[in-house]
Amino acid sequence: MASAVDGLRNQCQIVPATSLADALTRLREDDLQGVCVLGEKLSPSAFLLETGGLLEKIPDGIALLDLESNILWHNDRLAEFTGQSASLVGQPLLDSFGTVEILGPDFCPFHTALGSNESTRTTIRVGDKNYFQVDATPVLEDLDEFPNYLLVMVRDLTTEVIQRQKLNAIYQAGLELGDLQPQEVLEMSVSERIDLLKSKILHFTQDLLQFDTVEIRLVEQSTNKLTPLLAEGMEPDAESRELYADAEGNGVTGFVAATGRSYLCEDIDNDPLYLPGAPGARSSLTVPLVLHDEILGTFNVESPKPGAFSENDLQFLELFCREVAMALNTLDLLVAEKATTAQESTSLMLREVADPVDEILNDAAWILEKYIGHDAPVTERLQRILSHTREIRELIQKVGEAISPELGRAGFSSREQSENHVLRAKRILVADSDKEVRRAAHELLGRYGCIVETAHNGEEALLMGRTFHYDAVIADIHLPDMNGAECFQRMREIHEHMPVILMTGFGYDPTHSIVKARQMGLKSVLYKPFRLDQLLGAVEEAACGASSRPAT
Repeated sequence: MASAVDGLRNQCQIVPATSLADALTRLREDDLQGVCVLGEKLSPSAFLLETGGLLEKIPDGIALLDLESNILWHNDRLAEFTGQSASLVGQPLLDSFGTVEILGPDFCPFHTALGSNESTRTTIRVGDKNYFQVDATPVLEDLDEFPNYLLVMVRDLTTEVIQRQKLNAIYQAGLELGDLQPQEVLEMSVSERIDLLKSKILHFTQDLLQFDTVEIRLVEQSTNKLTPLLAEGMEPDAESRELYADAEGNGVTGFVAATGRSYLCEDIDNDPLYLPGAPGARSSLTVPLVLHDEILGTFNVESPKPGAFSENDLQFLELFCREVAMALNTLDLLVAEKATTAQESTSLMLREVADPVDEILNDAAWILEKYIGHDAPVTERLQRILSHTREIRELIQKVGEAISPELGRAGFSSREQSENHVLRAKRILVADSDKEVRRAAHELLGRYGCIVETAHNGEEALLMGRTFHYDAVIADIHLPDMNGAECFQRMREIHEHMPVILMTGFGYDPTHSIVKARQMGLKSVLYKPFRLDQLLGAVEEAACGASSRPAT
């Protein structure tokens, strides 16, 4: 100990003190640079107090408190934390911060430390956005049984706490983005759900992430085009700009969509990829929307300040974009489910009315043929019955399409499938004695917008052909009243250019009707059981190839 004191004497003037309290008093009243407490056995009070020395280099606030929690000494960092320029000596530590809320876990840290003679820890909030961790350690002098002082360290947790709060808020935002109650799913249209999602995204972007300008674009999988979903604060020309998921010539947005990598543009004037977006923008941050390694689109924010975005902003936006991608996927799944449900409901209704409607058409056509030329009023009424009966089925199909929404970013809905298919609105007559075959024709061809009518036998098919024009006729070669060749020949007598497709099971044709029909001009044969693509191919070739020919 003597050698330590001698060493200090050689370097500076030593002023002895009888106790730590005496030393602190001399430090305040005399022109001293610091206090060094030494003892034969170093206790918790063996520390160095320096005004402008070692303790001033520590990033935490440090204070020595008396038994009433008043400050006896503090370093400059603690004063910075409190926002006061004058000395804090004599003030209660917590009062020096102004309005303080103790968040725990110890709500009386100083009393607990003095009473238990053990260190305590708690967190305090100062104002709305500042957080500090407070550690209090009791200090005993010499061999005292009870503490004489409290050594307190104050650490600034503001950045950590705010980041943690932001992460939790992003997680909660993700839950809310994808939260749709069952009643909402039933009552809201697809466009209403999309608008709700957009409003939630905008709300969280501005209030949580504090980005005022935002643009979201989604990738159209078939074309790679980046279609705007949400644009707030963007120039009209930028909002309407046509962009693609391509790293060349499509700005930062196209680069991010093509590569799947986030892009921080700190100064737009010196960035070759940047294309003008928000008015007065000087920097931008663009993040991909990714779900299961699939790039759904891009999320872009801009600022009028150069270098406005930090790595933390990038991290938080990437986390938020994960939640946005999940919400978009959930919305797509809901839309797909609604589309599937609507399609199934429409198919069920059409399947159930198919036979009764065809029966009405067959019977009305039979009666109409008997009365044509004999009773004009009856003929007119029968023609109206035929017309209205056909409208019933077409109206069911239209209603089904109206309530079946188009799928979102990557979908290809049944509605789109039927609206865009080449067979849409083509009228097909199917003649087969098997009820299941007739039902299957309604179901399979109906998916693609065909208007299908059926007949039980050859005579019914010919009768239907005489009273109505069809784009194509599909007939089994083994009808109850005639074979395929006869049906083909007589149908061509009604309409010279009528496309006729014959069906046969396993290639069995004892009457050689297919050979005979081929000699008369038959071009297409389906061999049961045939695949859907074979049926579609044959009907497309027959109905669409004949669409330009004049009806006779």
